[in-house]
Amino acid sequence: MSTGLKRFVTGFFAVLLTTVVFWVPFYFVIINSFKNQAEAAEMTMALPTTFEIFNNYKEVLTTADNMLIRAFYNSTLLTVLSIIILIFVSAMAGFVMQRREGGRASSTINFLVLAGLMIPPAIVPTIWVLDSIGLFKTLAGITLIEVALHFPFSAILYKAFMSTLPREIDESAFIDGCGGVRLFFSIIFPLLKPVTSTIIILQAINIFNDFVNPLYFFPGANNATVQLTLYNFMSRFTTSWNLLFADIVLISIPPLILFIFFNKKIVAGMTAGAVKG
Repeated sequence: MSTGLKRFVTGFFAVLLTTVVFWVPFYFVIINSFKNQAEAAEMTMALPTTFEIFNNYKEVLTTADNMLIRAFYNSTLLTVLSIIILIFVSAMAGFVMQRREGGRASSTINFLVLAGLMIPPAIVPTIWVLDSIGLFKTLAGITLIEVALHFPFSAILYKAFMSTLPREIDESAFIDGCGGVRLFFSIIFPLLKPVTSTIIILQAINIFNDFVNPLYFFPGANNATVQLTLYNFMSRFTTSWNLLFADIVLISIPPLILFIFFNKKIVAGMTAGAVKG
């Protein structure tokens, strides 16, 4: 088999696998969001006898006093605040971890950061801590939770990318009288755009789609995030599948658009620090 034919066959099966894994379930969700309640409950991929697109999506947007619209606001605000804090904290941590590699505390710090990737959060103690400092059920509290949970991965990415920046940059800046804070924010941080773009996209999608943390640490009808609105159409005895699927489609649009338009930046940022310069 020639090289060109091998590439064609590989590409064909890759596209086929992507279609089966992603687009078939997505089609299933979309087509059932167009049906009435009885037809959607049959869970088939057949076309609806009558399209209820307008009625379904209107009801989803207006249910529980426009909860979905309020949830979009909450999720967007939570995502933006978390990403802003996460970027600066992770970038500074990655800079220190990489530049002071080999020091006495380096191995301990690296272990603690890696432990953050492996050790799951303790729900009850975290709630107790947040409640004791007055941050339980607050936007500030859930923002700090999201930053803490996504910090290890982001700091490791920054550290890997930082290894591609020569130390001579730091030395030249210090010779010119540049302090540590000015060095980082004026010289180093602007050079981190590729990995910063990657972290913004990946973590924004994760935080926007987070279900568990807002459920535990940010309860309340007024605090609902987009994933928690799925409960509007589920109950113990019955589920409005057509409305549930319509809700899923609506809350999937922002992350999907973000991923489609910026997927090349994700790859570039992930591979930029793979080889040390």
